[in-house]
Amino acid sequence: MNILQICPRVPFPPHDGGAIAMYDVAAGLVRAGHHVTVLAANTPKHRQEATVLDHLGPKVRLVTVEVDTSLSPVKALRNLLFRSTPYNVERFMSESFAARLEALLRETAYDVVQIEGTFVAWYVDVVRRVAPKVPVVLRAHNVEHEIWDQLARNEQKPLQAGYLRHLARRLKRFEQQYLPRFTAVAAITEPDKRRLLQLGCQEPVVFIPAGVDLARFQPDPAIKATPKTLFFLGSLNWRPNVEGLEWFLDNVWPNVKRRWPALELHVAGKDMPEHIERRTEAGVRMHGFVDSAPRFMQQHEVMIVPLLSGGGMRVKIIEGMAMGKCIISTGLGSEGIAVRHLDDIVVCDDAGDWVECIGRYVEGDFCHEGVGRQARITAQNLYDNTRVVERFLALYEQIGAKA
Repeated sequence: MNILQICPRVPFPPHDGGAIAMYDVAAGLVRAGHHVTVLAANTPKHRQEATVLDHLGPKVRLVTVEVDTSLSPVKALRNLLFRSTPYNVERFMSESFAARLEALLRETAYDVVQIEGTFVAWYVDVVRRVAPKVPVVLRAHNVEHEIWDQLARNEQKPLQAGYLRHLARRLKRFEQQYLPRFTAVAAITEPDKRRLLQLGCQEPVVFIPAGVDLARFQPDPAIKATPKTLFFLGSLNWRPNVEGLEWFLDNVWPNVKRRWPALELHVAGKDMPEHIERRTEAGVRMHGFVDSAPRFMQQHEVMIVPLLSGGGMRVKIIEGMAMGKCIISTGLGSEGIAVRHLDDIVVCDDAGDWVECIGRYVEGDFCHEGVGRQARITAQNLYDNTRVVERFLALYEQIGAKA
């Protein structure tokens, strides 16, 4: 097949959940013998050369368009006062991008167009206008308005909470307006599938999880984890990650460190905010960006995912499982992943449960290594990227894409 993939950023390098999800599907489709054109916004935060996907071979073509998605208080205020489209989406709306998309559709006969996420869902109108017979699939990485609604509920400052609620309402209206326009929707979790159907999306709405290329996540037997170490790994330019980490440092870590002084917490992630980097809790080391996520995971024993808001699927959990790590997560963090408490993951929600669970790990009351081994088996059985790509191909066939 000839597939056009529309992305809100260049999906390389695969260092964070969104980039990993987009890159691995494109790479998997190419390995399966299909031709993939990746049309991506080349944003200031994630700018890349147009050759960064050349290693995937001649069946992939990367087309980039410069789009300035930088946050601007002036533009945000203007959007709030005079626009109906939410600012999160408006940042990705570009006449140049739309024109390049139209040109691609006119010069090439695509069998299917896949749009990656709510922020570029607006471009479905361009596809419908220029190539009305081509099936268009939305890959819903998140139900975006749910994330902002959760952030608003967790925000303690009234002014900020009010703005977040307003943004959530506008995002919900946008998703209700645009997401039902797609030929099909691929939800990244079963709960998101139910939410998308409630928004009015027409069938088929199918559950296709994020996967990982297991070849990138092979434990190195020469690397031994330092005993009694927790680690946090995630993009710190994503607000829910920052919120969860701050909650853990404020509400869990002081009690844990007081009771088990030898315990260490290692924090890594790109774009670490200064106020996080400057924190000075005893036993906490801020690493910032790390070149190798698998190596960082192997160097420490237990992964924490204290997520309080968010949606979709936490790809970093799947990666940690693939590396055989024991993961302690909130229920929200593990939502949509086929795991069971104390089998292949450990689930805690309130601060007291976190302290108790970490204490059981420190004192050897449960086998964290056994949980990690079972997590790797689950990742291999359910989240291998090859199986994910097979499910996308089945969806394309279902909606009439021509192989």
